[in-house]
Amino acid sequence: MMDGLRDILTLGGPVVAILLVMSVLTVAVTIYKLWQFAASGVGRHKVLSEALAAWDTGDEDTARARLSDSRSYLAPFIKIAIQSPTSQALSDRLDAEVGLALARLERGFRMLDSIAQLAPLLGLFGTVLGMIEAFQSLQSAGATVDPSLLAGGIWVALVTTAVGLAVAMPTSMILSWLESRTARERVFADKALRIVLMPHVTADQPARYATQDHA
Repeated sequence: MMDGLRDILTLGGPVVAILLVMSVLTVAVTIYKLWQFAASGVGRHKVLSEALAAWDTGDEDTARARLSDSRSYLAPFIKIAIQSPTSQALSDRLDAEVGLALARLERGFRMLDSIAQLAPLLGLFGTVLGMIEAFQSLQSAGATVDPSLLAGGIWVALVTTAVGLAVAMPTSMILSWLESRTARERVFADKALRIVLMPHVTADQPARYATQDHA
């Protein structure tokens, strides 16, 4: 494997070296995000959902008991919302704090996005440089042109494009998956806060409120 990497570096030059460094960064960021998501309990809100369901039905004791068992990163915010008097200031503050927590989960996404966009461009840049070198070799050969000389230069130049695509495609897939996870977290967090701050809402309540206002 190491011999193969050395051969690719020899053929592709510094552009391939940069792309390999970018691939290492992608792997490092991916491992870190997987650890961070696991440690924060991203996507694992079963106990918290049970607490929210109990709170929404008016069973406050069960809600508090289940909330204390939750390991979700949202649990402290929900606990504050339950223990504090409901107000617009509290809602705004909790929205800001939860937004900050979600922003921490999204840390590193910009780097992955940059790698996904730059890797193909770097590969193409390396190919252009390789093609220039190939045509310069063809020109220096003069009248004794060997077609294999041009063909060999072209396939060597295309190595950088292949490496760039090989780095960009999995990076883009990983970023899309991570973004989808955080998008679901944002929706769940918003719903959780609304349930705590405005519990016991049913479909027929707007009609009752309208009747009371009319009366």
